[in-house]
Amino acid sequence: MQQLKRISRDLALAVPFIAAASASHAAGWDYSALTDGVDFSTIAGGVLAVAALLAAVYAGIKGARVVLGFLRS
Repeated sequence: MQQLKRISRDLALAVPFIAAASASHAAGWDYSALTDGVDFSTIAGGVLAVAALLAAVYAGIKGARVVLGFLRS
């Protein structure tokens, strides 16, 4: 019985804090004022170009291994 009383008391103390926290952050953070002036399209293009270059290098290495495997057998 004592444990049930302690749990109900703890819950009664925690409920107002949970309600206040959820109400204060319900809409979330608004970063639109900070991110409106930033253009990530050039960065994305650069990342994709590097990824394509690496894919071409790895494909070339794999092709060379296949050709060398044909020559060995």
